[in-house]
Amino acid sequence: MPEPFTSELFRSTLAAVAPGSELRDGLERILRGNTGALIVLGYDRLVASLCTGGFDLDVGFSATRLRELAKMDGAVVVDSSVGRIRKAAVQLVPDPSIETVESGTRHRTAERVARQTGHPVVSVSQSMHIIALYVDGNRHVLRTTTELVSQANQAMQTLERYKSRLDEVTGTLSALEVEDLVTVRDVAIVLQRLEMVSRIRTEIAGYILELGVDGRLLTLQLEELTVGLDEDMHALILDYLHAEGAVCTAEDVLANLGALDATELLDLGQVAKTMGFGIVGESLDGSVHPRGLRLLSKIPRLPGAIVERLADRFGSLQPLLAAGIDELMSVDGVGELRARTVREGLSRLAESSILERYV
Repeated sequence: MPEPFTSELFRSTLAAVAPGSELRDGLERILRGNTGALIVLGYDRLVASLCTGGFDLDVGFSATRLRELAKMDGAVVVDSSVGRIRKAAVQLVPDPSIETVESGTRHRTAERVARQTGHPVVSVSQSMHIIALYVDGNRHVLRTTTELVSQANQAMQTLERYKSRLDEVTGTLSALEVEDLVTVRDVAIVLQRLEMVSRIRTEIAGYILELGVDGRLLTLQLEELTVGLDEDMHALILDYLHAEGAVCTAEDVLANLGALDATELLDLGQVAKTMGFGIVGESLDGSVHPRGLRLLSKIPRLPGAIVERLADRFGSLQPLLAAGIDELMSVDGVGELRARTVREGLSRLAESSILERYV
């Protein structure tokens, strides 16, 4: 069963029923009218074969039409774009051998139709007063805007605290890199925090998707707090993939990190293993040396190709920090002006990192 918000179909369905959409308006009208409904979001030969009785309509979709059609017994079938209503008052007869965990007739039918056809199905419960989505093997109950905003704000506050801590450990790592005192533990701490912030961002993105037009301000906050997060994680991984003991690719690291559960993510040894480091005994305290990609990427207007060439030419950060203008100019694509930019940029970064750590 796919995780919520990871499937493209799941995400597009949530967007279709988000507050402000015509479909959501129709669903809320049904709830306010104290009636139930069963709505299939997609129409093809397979869906048609499951329908008996009812009416063939093929009319434009509107919230008021959906509300009126829901007053009749039976399901409503709309096309996948939710632009036209194809059938109304039909009885759906899915394969009874399909397993379902639901107990009510409407919900059992909704789950079976969704599993058999692959199309999302919406069930509005009259007795429980809820709207449930069945899509990609998931059952998702829609929450009110008030509930979503409250949960999103709590998650945003958590993100702010974690981002603040991430900035602290990242600054510490930069200072240790300049002093050539980095250990596997220091790298694992920053990678751990990056992954934690990334997971909270994903959770908030799910809230924003479900909020629709009501999530615009949260989108701005999220973008401001997490700008450059993916680039920072990628640079950190590439910086240490060639360190002693690291033998995997960047894609491997990201996949391994994503596979860790919440408990495993708290274990620095497990986090270090995702980078390919073999953690035994006290080897978390073993020293490692960055290539310098992360610090070089912080220098303004320095192209990524030049960053790669500099890192490849000097091998690690310490020779880069010690390199003079002439040595930097020996790298393809680095002229005198760019060499001075790199030299001055690294010097400023080194100075500010040390000051932040000790002042």
